[in-house]
Amino acid sequence: MIDGATESLNPVKRERDASSEPVPAARSSIRSRRTVTLRDVAKQAQVDPSTASRALRFSTRKLVRPETVARVLSTAEELGYRVNPIAKGLRDQRTMTIGMILPDLANPLFPPIVRGIEDGLRTAGYVLILANTDRDPERERDLLDVLLARHVDGLLLATAERDYPILDEIADQVPTVLVNRTTDEFIVSTVTSDDHQGMGQAVRHLAALGHKHIAHVGGTLRVSTGAQRYHHYLSWMHSEGLRVDQNLVVFSDWFTQDLGTKACLDLLDRGVHFTAIIAGNDMIALGCYAALGSRGLRVPEHISVVGYNGIRFCGEFTPPLTSVHVPKYDIGLRAAALILEAIEKPDSPAVATLLPTTLQVRASTAPPYGQ
Repeated sequence: MIDGATESLNPVKRERDASSEPVPAARSSIRSRRTVTLRDVAKQAQVDPSTASRALRFSTRKLVRPETVARVLSTAEELGYRVNPIAKGLRDQRTMTIGMILPDLANPLFPPIVRGIEDGLRTAGYVLILANTDRDPERERDLLDVLLARHVDGLLLATAERDYPILDEIADQVPTVLVNRTTDEFIVSTVTSDDHQGMGQAVRHLAALGHKHIAHVGGTLRVSTGAQRYHHYLSWMHSEGLRVDQNLVVFSDWFTQDLGTKACLDLLDRGVHFTAIIAGNDMIALGCYAALGSRGLRVPEHISVVGYNGIRFCGEFTPPLTSVHVPKYDIGLRAAALILEAIEKPDSPAVATLLPTTLQVRASTAPPYGQ
């Protein structure tokens, strides 16, 4: 563990004094269990060990037929095979660690992304180290220095703002991929949701219900998710023949419930008529619920609300929140694949990956009040 960061694999530490009992039998049985070898995987998958090795290594996987790769990976997972990171690291002169910087570990968007990354890295023998900045630039720089001093083999950054001058410096030192973020200057590979598609799904859904006055309570324009969702909101409103009133657009300082409440109260104080809100994310949407309720307005009877991201708790909102679902786990898997490729092929060109969204319709949206 490093100061300010949490390693993904944290063995439970047990303190024992001189009078403690011996190590429990259950723990001993784990130590004595026979390790699954590459030959075990090859035998059960009915391939040569050399073929199994190529299928399990990201850098040589393309040399093996896709159906064979799938069979070997499935067999390795079934048997619980894990690449020996120490042996592999010594052979390849690597630490077999990937660092990931998060802006806010409490944001429910990130756990499924991290799970996808860990699953994507696991069969390649890599361990993920998480570091949380709490949106503090100085803390972020300190954590980056610590991770680089640890000689991580790659970095996954979910903290990048649109103007992110340190990215050049970072990318020169270690393979880097941006997760759920892009920068205005395209430098390294990125993986995000397709926000043009997602915002279109939200606007068209509300338009189909009969809404013409649709507000946008967006996230900060400093980051790509806030800026892109806002610009796609404008584009889709025009495409649907709906008038955009800038008095119906407000921005939260960040993607949190309390700041979403503050931004929505600002919107309400403007006194401009609207019948629906598209929020910059689900936590901002939850803040809108609170702001509307404080003014005696009910969702969706008076105001319909659409969130963004489709976090696992949307169905527990009151009422359950209609939301644009972002494929969070798949973003993680793709981020893992991109960082592995960047490590194995450092001269590969950067790629921008957009993953499709879906609209999950729940009880927070309905036809306009009185219609």
